[in-house]
Amino acid sequence: MINPFVSDLIKQGILKTPEIIDAFKHIDRADFVLPENRDNAYIDTPLFIGEGQTISQPLTVAFMIELLQPKPGDKIFEIGFGSGWQTAILAQIVSQDKNQNLGKIFAVERIPKIFRFGRKNIRKYNFIKSGIVKTIGGDATLGLKRHALFDRIIAAASGEKIPAAWLLELKIGGRLVAPIKNSIWLYIKKSQKDFEKKEFPGFVFVPLVNG
Repeated sequence: MINPFVSDLIKQGILKTPEIIDAFKHIDRADFVLPENRDNAYIDTPLFIGEGQTISQPLTVAFMIELLQPKPGDKIFEIGFGSGWQTAILAQIVSQDKNQNLGKIFAVERIPKIFRFGRKNIRKYNFIKSGIVKTIGGDATLGLKRHALFDRIIAAASGEKIPAAWLLELKIGGRLVAPIKNSIWLYIKKSQKDFEKKEFPGFVFVPLVNG
């Protein structure tokens, strides 16, 4: 069975949504780690991928994606795609629309070496060639004006606050999941200026870097 930690995350109540569970089963975490870490790919822990970055702990990825609640056909802005594992999980979910509206992931990574590593990994699942994933190198803190608006926005690195551009580029009714310091925050956009906000403390992330 691919990703044996999936059953544990279901038992813990972290993974709950059928489409998300199916994506976690379909996308093999071992395809997104460094060769020397393949034996550790199914352990519920972050793993080093170079340049001070990690592939996140499965529990954390599962928790954040469950908060995000991506749907088939969604257009998603992902900040800091790193190893590409979360990107591929999201791509698997958004591409399952019965009406052939495949959805789209706009995945941004600012560290060139990590960008190349993650893009190579995502290519193993044909999401880039099929047009479901668009990888972008650079700083995502100013948003992606040409591609807005988004159904969902998710970030993998922690900042002091949510950048204003992300809030502007989220559709009304959309969900944003991102770390602020050592907490994961869920923002649900109720109107142009109003957001429902929920904090989930007790996590550790690499820092969000501008520029």
